[in-house]
Amino acid sequence: MKNTVQHLTRRNAHGITTTITRRARQRINDTNEQGMATTEYAIVMVAAAAFAGVLVVLLKSDTVKSLLTSIVEGALSVVG
Repeated sequence: MKNTVQHLTRRNAHGITTTITRRARQRINDTNEQGMATTEYAIVMVAAAAFAGVLVVLLKSDTVKSLLTSIVEGALSVVG
């Protein structure tokens, strides 16, 4: 059985034609997707850290402390 290599011909923005194999193109695509996943992960982590910071600021405020305290006291008074 004859082993053939499939080539992709592509013209870039400057009009230069390049030819690469399908396997090389797949490697390029896989690398690009891996980088994108890493970038998405980093963005989600930064957003989660920012959200946690906002929650800490809110939970330290006197208004939220008193609200949570009244909720817990109300729940304990119903039970006990």
